Amino acid sequence: MAGGGDFRAATRIAVYGVTGSGKTRAAADIAAVTGLPWHAVDDLAWEPGWVEVPAAEQRRRMEKVCSDEAWILDSIYSTWLDVVLDRVQVIVALDYPRSLSYYRLLRRTATRMVTREPVCNGNVESLRNVMARDSILWWHFRSFGRKRARILAWHADPNVPAVQRFTRPAQLTRALAG
Repeated sequence: MAGGGDFRAATRIAVYGVTGSGKTRAAADIAAVTGLPWHAVDDLAWEPGWVEVPAAEQRRRMEKVCSDEAWILDSIYSTWLDVVLDRVQVIVALDYPRSLSYYRLLRRTATRMVTREPVCNGNVESLRNVMARDSILWWHFRSFGRKRARILAWHADPNVPAVQRFTRPAQLTRALAG
C-alpha cells in the first residue's frame, strides 16, 4: 500500500479498481469496520432486465448519495467521476495484477451462473450475458489498462483526494485488521 489518507479516519470513501478486483467485497468490509453506510453502485446504475439507467439519472443518483456526509461507494463510473471526486476523502484503489483480477472475475461469474445469485436489482448472470460483446469478461480486458492508469495518475497527483493503493489482497486485509 502506498499513498496518503487512511480510510479508517474518513467518512466519504470510494473503492476503485479493475473489474474483478473485489470492489464490492472491499466496500462491505470497510463498512463493517467503519460503520459507514455503503452503496452498491451497480444497484444505482442498472435496473431489472439489465437495463442501464440513463447517464443523467445515474448522475442525479450519485449527486444525492455524495451530498450526504458519510458514505462508501463500491465503484466509480467515468460518467459521474467528477461528482465523487468533488466529495470523496479517500479513494481505496485495488490495483491488483490482471491475472488475479481476471481469475477472480471468472470464478465469481461461473459461480453466479450456476447458483443464479442476483448481481444487482434481481439481475442474474447467464451464459448469454457472458458470451455477449459487452460481457463483464470482455469489459475486464477493455477497461483494465485505463483503470490501472487512472489509479497510478491519482496516486501521483497531490490535487486528487487521498489514495490508498493496494497491490495485493493481503495488504487490504491487513489494513482492515487495523
